[in-house]
Amino acid sequence: MHPLVRVSPLALLGLLGAATREPARARASEAAPVAPEPLAAYCPEGTLPDGDACVAWPDGADEGGEDAPAAAGGHHDRRGRWQAYDQIPRQPERPADYARFAWPIATPDGPRVLSGYDLDLPDEAQRRGRRLSHVGHGGVDLAAPRGTEVHASPLEHQEGDAEVLCAGKLFGTTDITRHTVRAAGRVHDSLVLVGHLDGVAPGVRAGDTARAGDLLGWVGDSASPGLVHLHLEVRRVRDGVDPRRVPATQLVAPETSIVCDPRNVLPLAP
Repeated sequence: MHPLVRVSPLALLGLLGAATREPARARASEAAPVAPEPLAAYCPEGTLPDGDACVAWPDGADEGGEDAPAAAGGHHDRRGRWQAYDQIPRQPERPADYARFAWPIATPDGPRVLSGYDLDLPDEAQRRGRRLSHVGHGGVDLAAPRGTEVHASPLEHQEGDAEVLCAGKLFGTTDITRHTVRAAGRVHDSLVLVGHLDGVAPGVRAGDTARAGDLLGWVGDSASPGLVHLHLEVRRVRDGVDPRRVPATQLVAPETSIVCDPRNVLPLAP
């Protein structure tokens, strides 16, 4: 016998036994249920699990407030498919009460909130449209009489004036302004979208400067006939993206910007 193939009877039996055991192990491995990883394994640094969402946790960030991290979110769409997305939930130190904030519209009794931000809530708690054509709400809907003036409003820790990026059709008639914000020692762009306007104020065009208090338009029901209200949405522009070079229809695309709970950046009411 060739020396390279000389095998003792005991070693041969061991090899045969191992060969019969391996398929059994593979079958057992396939049959055994795999426990899902805890949510904490998916939560980004600086956040903690809260139910099935990741919530940012204060870490003593330096001047300029905190640069809120994006967290995972998701819901089932009208066809039952799971849609995952990035979103920035309300920071724990920011008030939950919408009445505590200064809004870009003024009404005698204060704006009435029809629907708030809910993309950080569990799937079943997110808003569904009447025909299930929309799931989840990434902004705040404010009830106000038709024709109520909508003014440009600065964000917390904003540097300089805002810039108009869109004045036209998007969510009905819509204005989008770009705001440069300093948070945790970093500077980034945020977008403020006001939608379903009755009209854009004369002279408001893309590229214009929007100073605090400038008239942007009026509350209406464009693209939401019969429901007069203002949709206000805030989005943080992704790093490396220049929103001035992005078509208006793509400013709200997930690859351009991350939807953010407006209470993180709106100024508090005096």
